[in-house]
Amino acid sequence: MALPPMLFGVLLYTAGTLSMKTLDHVTVREGETVTIPCLYDSQYELKPKYWCRGSPWISCTITARTNDTGKWTITDYPAQNIFTVKLNNSASSDSGHYWCAVEIDGKLDDGKHLYLTVKQAPDVSVVSSSVSGHEGGNVSVQCFYSSGYQNKLKQWCRIKDQRCYTVGRTNTSQNSSVQISDDVRRRSFTVLMTGLRLSDSGWFFCSVGELQVPVQLFVQRDNKYKITTESDKSSDADPSSSIRENHQTRNDTEASSSEHRNGIFLLLWTAVPLLLLLMLVLVIWRIIQKRNLPTQGQDVCSETEGPVTYDTVVFMKGKDNEQNQVSNSRPPDQDEVIYSAVKHH
Repeated sequence: MALPPMLFGVLLYTAGTLSMKTLDHVTVREGETVTIPCLYDSQYELKPKYWCRGSPWISCTITARTNDTGKWTITDYPAQNIFTVKLNNSASSDSGHYWCAVEIDGKLDDGKHLYLTVKQAPDVSVVSSSVSGHEGGNVSVQCFYSSGYQNKLKQWCRIKDQRCYTVGRTNTSQNSSVQISDDVRRRSFTVLMTGLRLSDSGWFFCSVGELQVPVQLFVQRDNKYKITTESDKSSDADPSSSIRENHQTRNDTEASSSEHRNGIFLLLWTAVPLLLLLMLVLVIWRIIQKRNLPTQGQDVCSETEGPVTYDTVVFMKGKDNEQNQVSNSRPPDQDEVIYSAVKHH
């Protein structure tokens, strides 16, 4: 679009710096992959994003657009108001001026400038460009620098609010702190973040002098950590992050309830038939027992062997002890007779 001459010079090198944020000078080792974050204002959520190379801004060349894949990959995260630009298999020829840009219909596009340096031995580097920790826990990041940057200012900064921490300890809240220790002999400084909060998730960078290396921090929810501080409720908390966390918690709760109901249903489905079978066995056993019981006052043998009769057997004790007889007559003397009964069926 045509621009008034007075505005043309101003827009040669700057554009929309208040509504977009990124790093100033990124350095990366040749052959490695680097991801550069571009933060934008909420009014740009639905706008197309692109990556532009060259200086000045008004004449830069578009290198990649949203969802493009290849050497350059752009991924947009509207809920977080951020898009990332990923450079795969970096080469020294990739060094140069770039712009995080947003396309705006009918107006001048908005963008934020940065410079990228790709070297075989970068002056500033990190062990890992992505770190993670648990809520309430700790995380550390190690940043290296060359001998030429030994006396440069070392910082650990957050891109979102441009807040930076220098060597020493800084308390960020009642239970959180950032501690930076510089080891000149090893030419590295270590960042230790303690008492992590969910709102700490986001993009940071190691800074030595004018050089910067981006680092993404992920803080995972820990259900055992239930300490709430006033800083957790402050305005610097990411609303979109809280919404996503609450949505995930509801999904986990619903899934747990569904699994619990399924477990109870399976238990009942298995236990009820077994109980019914046991009751049936008990009923059958009681019927069989009842049929086998004798009637009151009846001898057990009377059902199969007929009526029972008894004979009186008298053993007469004589001198020779030889005589046994069955008698219904008057018995002999009591001291000479032994009575017994014999049962016949």
